Formats: sequence, C-alpha cells, structure tokens
Amino acid sequence: QVQLVESGGGLVQPGGSLMLSCAASGSISSIYSMGWYRQAPGKQRELAARITHGGSTNYADSVKGRFTISRDNAKITVYLQMNNVKPEDTAVYYCNADLRPSYRDRDDYWGQGTQVTVSS
Repeated sequence: QVQLVESGGGLVQPGGSLMLSCAASGSISSIYSMGWYRQAPGKQRELAARITHGGSTNYADSVKGRFTISRDNAKITVYLQMNNVKPEDTAVYYCNADLRPSYRDRDDYWGQGTQVTVSS
C-alpha cells in the first residue's frame, strides 16, 4: 500500500518561512513526479509547485520567487520551502505523487493534507 505522509504545517506570521515535507512509502516501482497542491476555504484545489524525477520544476505564478520545491529521490521525499508567506497562502496543502506501485498501474496518490495558516 502506497502512503504519502506530510509534515511541517502550522501557524506562521506574514513574511515568515515554513517548510513542508512529504515522504512516500510502500511498494513503489517508479515515481514520475511529486508536487504540492493547496486548497483554501471556498476555493478549488490548485497546484502550488511540482517537480519531476529528473528535477524539472513548475510553480504557480502566485508563489514564484517565494516557494522552492525540492526532492530527495533516495528518501522518496519532496519538500516545499515557503518564504515570505502571505495571508493568501493560507490553505490546506496536499502532497501528490504520480507513481507506479509494484502491484498496479501508474496513478495519482494524495497525502492527507496539512494546514498552513498565515496570520499575525
């Protein structure tokens, strides 16, 4: 069974920093990309940042220059460094992985979500 476990959310002041982590575990044959999505109250879930196995990245315009996504392939872990956070970054952040388990076809997997609240 594949699992994505997130950590690192919490309360942070505007202008502050926070780092999210997401570790994948289970019987995994291949990972194609991992990323972070976020969902604010009353809004649709949206991509924040994504990184491929080879290291290519893409970011939402709203987080470019402030957020950095990285990954440790050996640990099957993806990180999201959030700097200069703003109140509008407040959301539940979900880890996502596009991967192929050893026992079935390629698919999308999601973590349980971690709350990030930006407030003074």
